[in-house]
Amino acid sequence: MEYRKSGLSLNHVQGCPLDCAYCIRHTYGLWDSRKPTALMSDAEAVELLVRHRYFRPHTTPLQIFNRATDPLLPGVKDHLFVCLEDLDGRGLTNHILIITRFILKPEDRERLNALANLKVTLLFTYSGITDKRIEPFASSIAAVSMKLASELRPRRYRTVFYWRPLVPGLNDSPEHLATAAELSKHADAAVFTGLFYRGEIADYYKANGLPEPYEGTARRKIVPETLEQRVLEAFAHAEGSAVLFRKTSCAVAYAHGLPDYNGHYGIRELCDICPVRQLQLCAGAHNIPTARQLQEAVVDLPEAAGLMVLDVTERAAQVEGLPDEQPRYFLQHRFAFQIHDAGHPHLLNRHGRAEIGWEQPA
Repeated sequence: MEYRKSGLSLNHVQGCPLDCAYCIRHTYGLWDSRKPTALMSDAEAVELLVRHRYFRPHTTPLQIFNRATDPLLPGVKDHLFVCLEDLDGRGLTNHILIITRFILKPEDRERLNALANLKVTLLFTYSGITDKRIEPFASSIAAVSMKLASELRPRRYRTVFYWRPLVPGLNDSPEHLATAAELSKHADAAVFTGLFYRGEIADYYKANGLPEPYEGTARRKIVPETLEQRVLEAFAHAEGSAVLFRKTSCAVAYAHGLPDYNGHYGIRELCDICPVRQLQLCAGAHNIPTARQLQEAVVDLPEAAGLMVLDVTERAAQVEGLPDEQPRYFLQHRFAFQIHDAGHPHLLNRHGRAEIGWEQPA
């Protein structure tokens, strides 16, 4: 288990044969694990999840099989449904994100729709990349799965067009952008993001003679400023396209008619593309915690013993002293309010992205 920005992530099945060159598995030492393998039983995994120190019933957003495999792969899908049905049977109403680029079948959507309590969101990863050295498994398959999932009426689960990774010169032509805007019509919401280009991924690109997308690597996802503007313009001119968001949790929350659980409303420049009704929802849920409340929330987390709250404004809380991002995300979801590490500042209008492709502030 790992706490990530979009949720507490359960990954007890690991291994994926899809071989996307940019896969985050590189950074976890799992690239060579291509056969999905369960590390424990589903019942044990769910029990570990609900007893985890970061888990809060009905509050903690969850992800399942998002880091080391695809949840709809043969040999993985059965595990997915056992876990979902276990969690749902406990009456839990947490958000749960299922990120996939694989084949969804009619019986899968019926089984998903039978879940009565969980707020399920299917995020269909689509890039439009046609270079099979980088993405051997065609994006068109995810598009077909998304259409099938969204066609079901009525349905409790929601669908998101997960447009990623966008890479200049690879999948950002006018035709790519127009196709994406058209496909988004088949989802409840859309979100776009760039490439995690970490050192391990760059090493793989170099070793295999793949065209390197950037000269350097970055801790955050890379979305150059000019690319973002072109994406926003493409959607603005596409009649009937899905509502587009910069952040995953914003799209998920919108699809369910709820305020953003990551509290992005404090970073108001993120919200300039949001519908008015969503802004109103997020504004109504925007409560600013005190430094004392933040400190009290982590009193039972040994890894957060060094937490120092430097400042709290309407935008975000600035903290330091945390060993990694996991307790920070716990706080962020506990209060639905942005928690920023002072060592990795969020600069105005960059939207929490890497500095590559953005003008440095004066």
